[in-house]
Amino acid sequence: MRHSLGPLLRRATVGTVALAALWVPGGSPAAAPAAPEASGITFGRRYHALQHGGIVRAANVSITCRATPGAPSCGDVQRGARGVNGDFDMFYVDVDDDANTYNSSRAEVRLPAGSRVTYARLYWGGNLRVGEQKPPEDNGRVLFAEPGGAYKELLADTVVGHRVADGADAFQASADVTRQVQESGPGLYTVAQVNVAAGKSAAGAWGGWTLVVAYENPAEPLRTIALWDGFAPLKSRGAQEMRLRGLRFPAGAGGVAGLVAYNGDRGTTGDSFTLTADQNGSADLSNPANPANDVLNSTISDPEAAPTARVPAYANTLGYDSDVFDLAGRLRRAGDEATFRLRSQRDTAWAGVLFAAVDAQR
Repeated sequence: MRHSLGPLLRRATVGTVALAALWVPGGSPAAAPAAPEASGITFGRRYHALQHGGIVRAANVSITCRATPGAPSCGDVQRGARGVNGDFDMFYVDVDDDANTYNSSRAEVRLPAGSRVTYARLYWGGNLRVGEQKPPEDNGRVLFAEPGGAYKELLADTVVGHRVADGADAFQASADVTRQVQESGPGLYTVAQVNVAAGKSAAGAWGGWTLVVAYENPAEPLRTIALWDGFAPLKSRGAQEMRLRGLRFPAGAGGVAGLVAYNGDRGTTGDSFTLTADQNGSADLSNPANPANDVLNSTISDPEAAPTARVPAYANTLGYDSDVFDLAGRLRRAGDEATFRLRSQRDTAWAGVLFAAVDAQR
């Protein structure tokens, strides 16, 4: 269930949409009931806390390019050159040396020393229809391995967003993994068997996963920590907006805000991620990897100088965005309300997750 947010969350409804089985080696997973689905999920609060600590995430892709006649160099694109998924015959990323999986990738959860995990959730999603059609019955399951551990089947524990629109057969699923991350701590996590289609089409192949982790740490500032999720196409439904009320942040407050979105193309401008906070006005969030007018540009980016580890670590993810933005300098005046707004004017992108950790007034 979603944790109750109370007065901190107000769903936007005018002009925007609220942004709101066992795995058997050598065989197929045992049968499990398919998770319930909905063609659209209004964004709402998944987790909220007021605590000393913060929020981090690990993320990676499940599919990438391969050499395709008439397309740019796949290697150059993986290293960061411009290129979009619709240009390529896309194929699976598979790093685990396990013949029983057809896609797998790894990413690092990095936590400050002395931290205690208070909540963790895994999100995964992609496009089911490209050169092949994947069965939607598998949307709600993946394989999940903690650092140094073996795969365990993970099933979605809430409604799966699944909708055919804008040329794609798109989905996002998620599951609570708090216990697993509390027990295993920081390190490289592996996610396999994300239900994404390979091949080439105008819509393009795309998909990946993000593990969001909230933590408590007495050495860090008191912060309001919030996680929202949902599933909606941005181009056909406009912006996604989430508002935090009763936030009570001091002048000069710091923090981070992050997003997960699907099928944003590098070089297609018109995407923005905007923070509006009381008397501070509005500011488009950006970082060296994400221009202010092209934040949905196929990147997995961090505000830290030393980014978290990924295997593989492609600079152009070809349709998967999991980005974290530093809020330093954005909250010069004290206030008690902040609004985050994700918008795409030209990309046929899908919004999936938004999260924030903001210094709180003592």
